[in-house]
Amino acid sequence: MDFLDQLRLIASRVPNQAGHLQTEEATKNALVLPFIKALGFDVFDPTEVRPELTADVGVKKGEKVDYAIFRDGKPIIIMECKKYGTDLRKIQATQLFRYFTVTETRFGVLTNGTQYFFYTDLDQPNMLDAKPFLEFNLLDFKDQDAEELKKFTKTTFDISNILLTATDLKYTKEIQRVLNEQLHNPTEEFVRLLAGKVYSGRMTHVVKDQFSQLTKRAFQQLVNDKINDRLKVALADSVAASAETTEPVMPPQDEEDKIITTPEEWEAFYIVRAILRQVVDPKRVMIRDAQSYCGVLFDNNNRKPICRFYFSSKQKTVGVFDAHKAETRKSINDLTELYQLVENLKSIATFYTKGQQ
Repeated sequence: MDFLDQLRLIASRVPNQAGHLQTEEATKNALVLPFIKALGFDVFDPTEVRPELTADVGVKKGEKVDYAIFRDGKPIIIMECKKYGTDLRKIQATQLFRYFTVTETRFGVLTNGTQYFFYTDLDQPNMLDAKPFLEFNLLDFKDQDAEELKKFTKTTFDISNILLTATDLKYTKEIQRVLNEQLHNPTEEFVRLLAGKVYSGRMTHVVKDQFSQLTKRAFQQLVNDKINDRLKVALADSVAASAETTEPVMPPQDEEDKIITTPEEWEAFYIVRAILRQVVDPKRVMIRDAQSYCGVLFDNNNRKPICRFYFSSKQKTVGVFDAHKAETRKSINDLTELYQLVENLKSIATFYTKGQQ
């Protein structure tokens, strides 16, 4: 099982475990320790992973950090854990910040079991930054997030390599945050900056209000256009791949014109394709929309269904097929729950790859 599969396996267990994660200790045992293990460290070896590591910090004696990960006898990562569901943005990681100043470690992690905030000392040497340079959400992550996290695995851990990208990660995230704020609520300063590039008249109150709305509209249109461009590329790839299959079964043209594949259905499709990449070439996993559902097919063949999405504004249901073409449906609240169906999805895809009918 590769690194991504291990992360997804931990994530898939969360919905069933959530009701039992009412304490920090339960969160540590169910989520944090498996996460550390996924990074490649032996959680049963105190020379690698040490719980409740104690240090004296100034006048405070017996300060403890929840976990310290060691290499060559020195701590390389320290972790402070909170119970599942805790809003990490409202937490002051006091033990983490204090302990960081008296050890040789360069990385501190604050976690609630599903979210992991990674800190270092980019702003001031030997003082943990107030903001993390990397935020990883076990229940909602992209491949790029996993690639950054992979740098912390035992086999690839390299302080210099991580620090090289830490600054870029931190400030890229902050710029994205600022742009997102401007997208939804542009400041007067930002509106004046843009208006000054396209408007030569006097900036009256009326003009400012007009350009505030224009700025929001232009921003939103730009984002929508970028999304549509990517979807068109993905759709073009799907059409090209389907042309290479031997048994394409296309819906009638007049019916097809009525069908709109929603962004949510596209996102679900890409999650399923990502899940199946370990057992089949992703290009063989195709999307085929219909009026009553959105289907995922093997080799774009209607006789080889993998799953179907029945998404409405009120309910989301996923149907997964087995080797006998029997469909089992499951209601979900969030697309991340698709990871609970990993084994079912892999099973039917593997069945098709073996050439069975």
